[in-house]
Parts: sequence; structure tokens; C-alpha cells
Amino acid sequence: MPYPSQINTERVIETARALLEDLGIEQLSLHRLAEALGVKAPSLYRYFAGKTELLRAINAVTGRQMLTAMQQAADAETDPQVKLIAMLRAYRRFALAHPLAYDLLYSNALPDSRLDPADAEQMALPLQARMAESVGAEQSLEALRGAWALVHGFVMLELAGQFQRGGNVNVAFEAAVQAYLAGWR
Repeated sequence: MPYPSQINTERVIETARALLEDLGIEQLSLHRLAEALGVKAPSLYRYFAGKTELLRAINAVTGRQMLTAMQQAADAETDPQVKLIAMLRAYRRFALAHPLAYDLLYSNALPDSRLDPADAEQMALPLQARMAESVGAEQSLEALRGAWALVHGFVMLELAGQFQRGGNVNVAFEAAVQAYLAGWR
């Protein structure tokens, strides 16, 4: 069994997120997490006071990683419109790759696990700046909120298996994003 000092906050959070994805939020516990890390459960309290604090940390890491994925996708492009499309695609890819962590990030069922509003705002500011490059600073907040709502709604319906009527979901996503952004041009 590893000595508790051989684990760190990063490893605890990543292991917890992997368990979340494998088992679901109901089955994620500090006891199961300790087993996965090869330590005793009480040693985890040096990192987190309880499950709620652990979930908040998972949300913070998930949010930062999603933002990073979106920014990296945008950085690979030069045209402002193409940057936005790349960011929205990256958002969807990230959410589909981490469905339960993504769901937790935007869950209303566990309000105490939400990101601190100031942290959430700081994470949104770079996205708003990217939107401003395309639609102008005055409309950037409204345009960002709409794009966020569009992609989030699409992803949630996709994760819930609600697109049952055939057709290509990827084509539908691209068409929805293109139509939304065209409305701002």
C-alpha cells in the first residue's frame, strides 16, 4: 500500500474523475477512491474535507481542461469564425469524452459542488474574447451565451440518446453551429 504522501491532489482528483466516469456519481465514495489509490480512506481528508469538496475539485479540473481543449482548438486556426467553430467542436468532443464529469460540471442536483462563480467567470472570459473577435465586443456576451446554450443543449440531448430519428448527428451539429454563427454575421 503506498504511503499517503506518495499521492498528491492531482492524482486524487484524476483518479476520482476516472471512478466517476466508470461507476457514476452515486457509487463514487472516498472509501472507493482510497481503494483505487491504494491508501486508507482517512488519508484522503488531508486533501478534501469530504465528497462535496472532492466534487467541487473535479468540477474545477474538468472546467479548466475543457477550456484548455477549446483554446487549443482555436489557437490552431487563424480566421475568427473558424476559431469559433473549432472551439465549439472541441467543447462537444470534450463533453462526449467525459460525459459524467461534464454532467457534474453543469448539474443543478448538487449545488454545493458547483464552481465558485468568480472562477467560472474567469474561465468564460477567454471564450468571450474569442467571440468578440468575430461578432464585436458589444455583442460578445450574448453571442457566447447563445453558442454555449446551443452546444450544451445539443450535447445533453446527444448524451441522453435523444437523437433517434436517423440522420447523421455530426452533420446536424455542424449545421446548427454554422446557422447560429451565420446569424451573428
